[in-house]
Amino acid sequence: MGKYFGTDGFRGEANKTLTFEHAIRIGRFLGWYYGANQGKKAKIVIGKDTRRSSYMFEYALCTGLMASGADAYIMHVTTTPSVAYITRVDDFDCGIMISASHNPFYDNGIKLLNGNGEKMDEETILKVEDYIDGKIEIPVSERETIGRTVDYVAGRNRYIGFLISLSKYSFKDVKVGLDVANGAAWQIAKGVFDALGAKTYVMNDAPDGLNINTDCGSTHIEHLQKFVVEKGLDIGFAYDGDADRCLAVDEKGNVITGDHILYIYGLYMKERGKLLNNKVVTTVMSNFGLYKALDKVGIEYEKTKVGDKYVYENMVQTGNRIGGEQSGHIIFSKYETTGDGIVTSLKLMEVMLAKGKPMSELAAPVVFYPQVLKNVRVKSKPEAQNDPDVQKAVADVAAALGNEGRILVRESGTEPVIRVMVEAGSDEICEKYVDQVIDVIKQKGHLV
Repeated sequence: MGKYFGTDGFRGEANKTLTFEHAIRIGRFLGWYYGANQGKKAKIVIGKDTRRSSYMFEYALCTGLMASGADAYIMHVTTTPSVAYITRVDDFDCGIMISASHNPFYDNGIKLLNGNGEKMDEETILKVEDYIDGKIEIPVSERETIGRTVDYVAGRNRYIGFLISLSKYSFKDVKVGLDVANGAAWQIAKGVFDALGAKTYVMNDAPDGLNINTDCGSTHIEHLQKFVVEKGLDIGFAYDGDADRCLAVDEKGNVITGDHILYIYGLYMKERGKLLNNKVVTTVMSNFGLYKALDKVGIEYEKTKVGDKYVYENMVQTGNRIGGEQSGHIIFSKYETTGDGIVTSLKLMEVMLAKGKPMSELAAPVVFYPQVLKNVRVKSKPEAQNDPDVQKAVADVAAALGNEGRILVRESGTEPVIRVMVEAGSDEICEKYVDQVIDVIKQKGHLV
C-alpha cells in the first residue's frame, strides 16, 4: 500500500483527508499518463455514488483530466462494478469510481481501474502519489489539445442490459426485496428485477447526499430481515453504497452471508461441471462452518488474505471461477473483474429457480461455528507474531481443536494490533483458547 492509496483506493473524510486538490492532481496525472505521455488523447470513464461530495470530486477529476488533454466520460451515479465493466468492454484507458463503499456519507474515496477493469497496479499508483507530492512535473494542454467531458449515461444503460442478459430464468411471481442503501444501486437494481418479471419491493431508495449507508444496506441487514418477513417475500438482497457487495435474507428472515453464497453457488457450479479446479476462493476470515460444508460435498478451497483484491489475484493466477468474502464481495470471474452485488443477487436467484428450492433450504448445510475475535495492541506486530512462545501457544490451540475448530492469529493492516480469533463448538471454548494465546502475548511483554 502507498502513502495515500490502500487496497481499495484513496479513502478519507471529504476535504480533510481526501481533498478536491487531490482529485484535481489525480486527474491531471492520469490524463497525461494515459494520453500525452503516450502520444494520444486519453479516454477515461468516471462513475460516482450518491454522496454529497461525489459531485465535487467528479468535477475536480474532470478538471484535472481535461487540463491534461484527456476526454472524461461521465456515467453519473452508478455502481463500482458498472465502471469496471464499461472500462473493459468500451476500451477506455482507465476507469475512476468515486465512492467510499460502506463508509458514512462524509467519507469518500477514489478508486482507480486499469483498462481491463481491474484494480490499478501498484507501480502506476505510486506514480500518481509522486505527482500528488510534487515529485513529478507534467505539462498542461493548450488550444485544441485541451480535453472535454462527454455525458456517458449510455454506458450505464449498456451495463443494465448486460445484467438482464445474465438471467436464464424469468423472475415472474417471485417476490423480491431490495435494500439499495440510498446508494449507487438505487437507479439500477429495481429496473433489472422489474425487467426480469419479479414483484420488486424496494427500501432506502431516496438518496439525498447525506443518507447513503445510514442505518440501511448490507451493513444494517436487520432492516431487510424485518422487511422480508413483514411483506412475506421470497428473498431479499441488500447492497452497500457502491453496490460491489451483496448480502441476502431468506424467506424466514435469516441472513445469507458471503460464505453461504460461496457454498450455494459453488455447489451449483460443481453439479453442472462448471467449477473449474473444483475450488472456491475464500479469505482467512471465512467461517469454519463453510469449510466443513464444502468438505462434505467434496469441494476444495483456497484461502487468501482479507480483501477482494487478494481473492481476485488468486483467481487470475489459478483460473478459479468463484471467490469472495463473508462480507458479500463475491467475484464471478467468467463475467467480471470485481465483486458485483447485483450480479451476486441474480446468481442466487438462478440457483433458487433452477433447483426450485427456497433460499433457507439451499443455505442450511452451512452451519456457522461460534467465533470470538479479540484485538491486542502490541509494541511490534512482527515481534509478537513471530515470538516462538506465541507460535507454540497457537500451535497448542490448533492441536486441541483438531477438526472441530480453528485458530487464526493475524496482524492488522492499519493498526498496531494483533487479531486473535478462534472458532469452535461453543462461545466458552472460543473464549478459553483466545485468552490462552493472549495471556502468552502479555507474559512475553508484547502489549503496549
